[in-house]
Amino acid sequence: MEKYELRHDESRNRYTFDLDGQTAGIDYEKRGGTYILTHTFVPPAYEGRGIGTRLVAAVLADLRKRGAKVVPQCPFIDIYIRRHPVWHDLVADEI
Repeated sequence: MEKYELRHDESRNRYTFDLDGQTAGIDYEKRGGTYILTHTFVPPAYEGRGIGTRLVAAVLADLRKRGAKVVPQCPFIDIYIRRHPVWHDLVADEI
């Protein structure tokens, strides 16, 4: 399994994985210490390889280290968090 380095571009409100010149990412909006995770994208050539799942887990781990809360607005992230109780504590009660 390939390992991808998580990059955080705060100026673009985006976390990314570089996929040999293509990019998978998660866009967000930040309000105080809360990250509203709005969109996850993986290039079509990389779909079905678990990259989106690995990206979500890496982003959530980074946000946990930052002491942040999340609002999983993106359906993919929302489903991931619902299926993995280890992340439930990161979900913000309100914005």
